[in-house]
Amino acid sequence: MSGVTGGAAPAEETHTSPPTTPAARRAPVDLPPPFGDNNIEREPLWYEFGAGVDEPAVPPWTRVPEPPMTAHVAPPPPECVSGGGRRELPRRTAELLDAAPFPHGRVPGLPFEEALDRALVSSFGVQWSDPEHVYDPHRGYASPRCLYPVQVFVDDGAEWRLLEPERHALTRLTRGSHRGNRRRIALTGRYTRIPRGYKWFRGSLVNLELGIVLRSLALGLELFGISGQLVLPGEGSAALLGELGLAPDWEWSLPLVVELPQGPAEHAEQVPEFAGTSAAGPPDDPALRDLVRVNRTQAFGGPPAPVPPAVPPHPAAPQDPLSWAELMWRRNSGRMPRGMLGMSGRRAPASAASVADAVRWLGTPPPGASLRAAAELVRFTAVLQDTEGYRDGIHRVRPGGTVPVSADPTAAARLEAEYGYGLSPEAGCDIRNASAIWFMSVKPRELFARLGPDGWSAAQYFCGWALHGLCLSSTAHGMFARPVRAFNEIPTQRILGLEEDEMIALAVVAGTPRHAPHALLDIRV
Repeated sequence: MSGVTGGAAPAEETHTSPPTTPAARRAPVDLPPPFGDNNIEREPLWYEFGAGVDEPAVPPWTRVPEPPMTAHVAPPPPECVSGGGRRELPRRTAELLDAAPFPHGRVPGLPFEEALDRALVSSFGVQWSDPEHVYDPHRGYASPRCLYPVQVFVDDGAEWRLLEPERHALTRLTRGSHRGNRRRIALTGRYTRIPRGYKWFRGSLVNLELGIVLRSLALGLELFGISGQLVLPGEGSAALLGELGLAPDWEWSLPLVVELPQGPAEHAEQVPEFAGTSAAGPPDDPALRDLVRVNRTQAFGGPPAPVPPAVPPHPAAPQDPLSWAELMWRRNSGRMPRGMLGMSGRRAPASAASVADAVRWLGTPPPGASLRAAAELVRFTAVLQDTEGYRDGIHRVRPGGTVPVSADPTAAARLEAEYGYGLSPEAGCDIRNASAIWFMSVKPRELFARLGPDGWSAAQYFCGWALHGLCLSSTAHGMFARPVRAFNEIPTQRILGLEEDEMIALAVVAGTPRHAPHALLDIRV
């Protein structure tokens, strides 16, 4: 999304241009086959296609039966010291954030240690519990099925601790070997927290969530006045898994590390060195073995990159005053009542400001040259309806706003028909009623040509970064925002006017909630 900034929609927004039809586009002959036509099955094919393989072969494990999603049991957390090894985080962070107006308010003047603790609570802390919700409790950022595969580890200069949001604590690890005297935060995803039925796609879900939590962390640091520098996976990243004592290491992604200003190191009892394992993966899970192989190809290199502001320079202030605490409380993915699955929304007008503001948040640059290079190759497409100043239909994000592609008042309804989790007695699906459906797409071969194998992960990190900004922007305008990847890809390409060699990396459904919460329990500490 090269050069995209916020701003009002251009004057020509209310007009249309001829739609891009399949016949008008060049049709490469070496695309991944339309096998299955969904992201779980096509994802490894897109990777191989980006790496230069023409008509990549379908992996033999793609259609091997897996246990049902409901049979999944998450692994226990990494081993930690109980009792005295657990340090409670400070209380009443939400009260400080409630005194900080959105979007310009900040919490200045705290000592570094307290500011860091409160930034962690702001970024990752639990918000509310909904007795009717299938996936509970709720945090301030989106995660697939609320599984939260990305774990947060904090180095205080003397030892590593695991952030345990539900315990509101940092807990010392029992294994591993601390090295150096640096202040760091490591973000690493655990693939085995995601059901096996997602197969190779578990790698993409982890990468996307790493981008989400990176921006959530950047926001927490920004709110409390802390700077940081991002180190992307490269030399030494695999050794860091051993330093953390994470075993077997094939369960974990290479970590993203945010280096913090040097603080005083506290003396800590040294834990026994733990070497971890170097096995490629479990012999009965070839999809996991292959996604770990791809993850370990990352070699970004380069110096640490300053973590930029997570908030765009000129965000729109909400019509009704809102604090940062209230914004984090309100963020949701479309509530369903009585333990039902899916999302709900009702047809309602949306303001032109909601689109202009979303473009600003999407255009906030990520940290570092590699992620910014990937961002330049990601294309944003919006399906809008009932939005002030915009024709119902397809729009592309461009510098300064959006431009129309096709006036199609049926686009949202047609997209709902291509969504993999349709309306049923157990699940809601109101894509047809959404105010905006945002798509992020990329051409894998362009990624590899620009960044080599690193381009695959870089694009997903950036899409997660952009997604979290879009979720915050939608919340500020009174809308839910639900990240999804379950669209049938080929018909969706045609509805959106995308190229045949353009992969849909992520989508977000935003709209007005249909069901108000009944009994949210405030579990902020």
